[in-house]
Amino acid sequence: METTTLKIIAIDNDVSFHSTYHHYFRSYFNYSLEGIYNSVEDALEEFEYVEPDLILSEVNMSDGLTGIEGIAQFKEIDPEVKVIMVSKEDDFEIIKKAFKNQVNGYLTKPISKKRLLRALNSIRDEGAALSSDIAKKIISMFQRKSYRIFSDRENQIIEYLGQGATYKAIADKLFVTPSTINFHIQNIYLKLDVNSKSEALQKLREWDFAS
Repeated sequence: METTTLKIIAIDNDVSFHSTYHHYFRSYFNYSLEGIYNSVEDALEEFEYVEPDLILSEVNMSDGLTGIEGIAQFKEIDPEVKVIMVSKEDDFEIIKKAFKNQVNGYLTKPISKKRLLRALNSIRDEGAALSSDIAKKIISMFQRKSYRIFSDRENQIIEYLGQGATYKAIADKLFVTPSTINFHIQNIYLKLDVNSKSEALQKLREWDFAS
């Protein structure tokens, strides 16, 4: 995803939603809608020609491959391509399956122009994007989890990280200094073999979805 203007394709067998995408992307200056397809198969046929940076794909299709099944097909051609699932479905098993198949984001319909733009920006800047309702499901899962390789304090910090809290906010909640939180977070990164918050949360999600 090195270009200044990122190339996007959308896959949705609901033709009425095609015009919505066209309308939204006319106002997105950093993103170019290169094509809209009715099926995963149609998108695969033109994938190497278009070379998209990011794919917006409906989960359920009336025929052929589902959006989730298409993830592996696209990433086999280009491992760097990002994929966001877009669906009315918010069933946790479907969400879990999507992330196990290495999706980068999940948005529930209906999607407003601003919400889609925020998701695109999140993918560009952080590599991941979630609807708030999906994030709440994952956060609740973090709140129930306790990871054996971490200390009790580290598990507390992981819970707050999953809620989007800053180092200072976590320090205030736990009545310690930000430098103490930073010390614990560096230990968490070391145990996870990662270098950032987004990488840590992604790895923890992978652990949970694999369990």
